[in-house]
Amino acid sequence: MPIHRTRFHALQLSCFVLFALMLAGAQANPDQQNKDRQSPAAPGADYSGMYNFLREGEFVQITVEDQGHVIGFVSRYADSESDHDVFLNHFFKSGKLDGNQLAFKTETVRGVSFEFRGTVERGEGKSRGDEAYYVLKGTLIENTTDEAKKTSSHSREVALKSFPQDMAPPQAEKK
Repeated sequence: MPIHRTRFHALQLSCFVLFALMLAGAQANPDQQNKDRQSPAAPGADYSGMYNFLREGEFVQITVEDQGHVIGFVSRYADSESDHDVFLNHFFKSGKLDGNQLAFKTETVRGVSFEFRGTVERGEGKSRGDEAYYVLKGTLIENTTDEAKKTSSHSREVALKSFPQDMAPPQAEKK
């Protein structure tokens, strides 16, 4: 019995020491912590998220990183009749955000690639939890290469609405 009590007290002491060290570290530089909480990770990072694409169920995922570098992908249905339920992911080959000016180009998948040039604007959504809080407005170019290696382009004006984003972590279920 005394061995178990000693182990229990040692565990209590180590937990107390760990907690004290964490508390001391948290109080060591409160100015830096407040600064970290106040500044976003990167300018335009709040534009990161999912936006609708051309058809119901299709979307664009955008992530704004440092210095306006943008990564993401377009997820869309395949065009052929035999693959009509298959999703194709066109990852960004390049992407850039300068202020609210957004541009990206995707990789070619099954002979199709996309280019977008436009702006990120505030939409009709009242909060980030609403659809269309942000809207990508601009020109979308769909480049298609056929089996004979002939490339054609189709351009259209689009307004791609942001999906609603969760504002708070989900509540734990009460039992």
